[in-house]
Amino acid sequence: MFRKINLLAYYLFKYPVYKIMLGKIGSSTRLINAKVDGHSRIFLGSKVYINDKGWVVCAALTGDADAKLIIGDGTYIGRFCHIYATSKIEIGKKVLIADKVYISDNLHSYENMDLPVIDQPIKQTNPVIIGDGAWLGENVCIIGASVGKNSVIGANAVVTKDIPDLCVAIGSPAVIIKRYNTETMQWQKTDKDGEFI
Repeated sequence: MFRKINLLAYYLFKYPVYKIMLGKIGSSTRLINAKVDGHSRIFLGSKVYINDKGWVVCAALTGDADAKLIIGDGTYIGRFCHIYATSKIEIGKKVLIADKVYISDNLHSYENMDLPVIDQPIKQTNPVIIGDGAWLGENVCIIGASVGKNSVIGANAVVTKDIPDLCVAIGSPAVIIKRYNTETMQWQKTDKDGEFI
């Protein structure tokens, strides 16, 4: 009963506010106690679920007037996730994101030894594209890199280089350990360069 009341309250009060403030919000999309900054630059598809204490931001801190954060239909984002776009982050459809995942297309500069890092400018990295059907495990960190369609990133991995479609990557920095072989139609182990063993 309590869940039904919460759902009703969300669709009566919060959803209409998000509909006005966000660049787009699709039907049956829910943000559960999530913090949102840069509303008009954020585009959410249908049936997106952003769980408790999530934080989604799109702020043009590096000068990109067209900065966007796009999350595709049916994507699930776990608790305490932090997604921070300053130019472009695009998360595809039906992506599964576990708890405490960090995704960013920027980082702090740290080159000037005369200034604390907090006083140095934000530096733009590459756009982040997460392909349809990908799975990001708990505590994954993605900075300025993309993850291919239906790829899996293991828990605690740090992704700073692109991971192609149909791969499993683990570690810090993340390395590919398996790829889906489309000829044998099976997952197959790979060497450190992603070539089949």
